[in-house]
Amino acid sequence: MMNIVVLVSGGGTNLQKLIDAEKAGNLGGGKITCVISSKPDVYALQRAKDNGIKGVVLERKKYPDIASYSKAMTELLTEEKADLVVYAGFLTILDESVCKAFPYKMMNVHPALIPSFCGKGFYGLHVHEAVLQKGVKLTGATVHFVTEECDGGPIILQKAVEVKNFDTPEVLQKRVMEEAEWIILPEAVKLFCEGKIKVVDGKTIIEEM
Repeated sequence: MMNIVVLVSGGGTNLQKLIDAEKAGNLGGGKITCVISSKPDVYALQRAKDNGIKGVVLERKKYPDIASYSKAMTELLTEEKADLVVYAGFLTILDESVCKAFPYKMMNVHPALIPSFCGKGFYGLHVHEAVLQKGVKLTGATVHFVTEECDGGPIILQKAVEVKNFDTPEVLQKRVMEEAEWIILPEAVKLFCEGKIKVVDGKTIIEEM
C-alpha cells in the first residue's frame, strides 16, 4: 500500500474525487492517509474528517518565508511517510528542497493544457480569464510532476475541454473541473500507485495497460 498525502488550500473538490476513487477501489492500492492544508477552516479539512482521514493545518501565514515553510512541510511529509504527495488546489509554491526530498513523488493538477496558461500567477480563475481573453477554442487540464520550475515538471496526463461561446471564467472553470480535472487526477494517482509511470529524459512514459 502506498501512503498518499494530499495538500489543499480550499474547498477540496479534487480531494473528494480522490476519496471517491479510493472507496471504489480505483487508486491502485493507494490510501489517502493525511490531508494537509495551508489555511485553517477550509472545507477540504471537513471532507477529510467526514471520511476518517487525518487532517493537519500547516498555516503559511505562520512562517516568515517560503524556505522555512518548505522545511516544515518536508519534515511533516517525512513524518507522515508519504509515498506520493498530491497537490489538489494547493496554492503555495514550495521551494526546491521539497522536490528534492520527494523526487517525482509529487504531482499537481493544473486547469489548462500545459505549456499554455501556466507558471507563476496562473492559478484558479486567473487561468480561465486568460484562456477566454486569448480566444482559444480548446483548454483542459494537466496532471504533472512537481519540480523546481512552477508548472514545469514532466506531464503525466492531459485532457482537452471545449471553450464555448459566451463562457464566463466561472462557467469554464466548472466545465474544466467536471470534464477533465476530476477524471485525470485520480487516474494519474492510480497509475503512480500501480508503478506504471516512469520518467525518462524529463518525460513520462506510461506503461501500457
